Amino acid sequence: MKLSMHMAVLGPLQNNVYFLADEDSGDCVVIDPSFEARKQLRLMEEKGWQPKQIWLTHPHYDHTVGAKKVSEEFSPPLPIAIHPDAFGWADAKPDKMKMGALLDRVPRMDIPLTHGMKLDLTPGGPRAIVEVRDVSGHSPGSVLFYIPALEMAVVGDAIFQGSIGRTDFEESNHELLLKNIREQIYTLPDNTTLLPGHGPATTVAFEKANNPYVRA
Repeated sequence: MKLSMHMAVLGPLQNNVYFLADEDSGDCVVIDPSFEARKQLRLMEEKGWQPKQIWLTHPHYDHTVGAKKVSEEFSPPLPIAIHPDAFGWADAKPDKMKMGALLDRVPRMDIPLTHGMKLDLTPGGPRAIVEVRDVSGHSPGSVLFYIPALEMAVVGDAIFQGSIGRTDFEESNHELLLKNIREQIYTLPDNTTLLPGHGPATTVAFEKANNPYVRA
């Protein structure tokens, strides 16, 4: 198994969409499929990847809008993994007109994510390739995906280079986010690359030393 991580910046909010792939088998997972689902599908086709699942870090529409289209491009549809709290929040919201278009909601929760859960690239596979950690605070049911073999973690909107996710939403919890950053992100190895939902990558060591919102 030769794991690799790839990123595409898509949509009007410049979302980072991630693709975790096994270069040997071609198995692939799409993380936070945002806008421009066709571009994501075309990229996977060009790379020769066979997508097996969709993983969602949190329920905000700009990170989930492509989940339905990407999933239902395949038969059977790709399983969608999301934390129950995140799915419950998203499912309770009516369809919204955003940026002039009616957006697709997360159609279902096939794999309920829980803190400490281990994931394989294939649903239910035996390899503990990825660890799920709860980083709620920016939104209910926010999670990160830690990939020890790559020394990387996909962190959604929990933390950014020199910043943190917004907590001025009704459903946000500022103190909980700070607690989870300290306990779930800052406890990763210092050399772990943090891959956020927007903007450039950073590292645990850099944020512990420099993030003005939450110090170690």
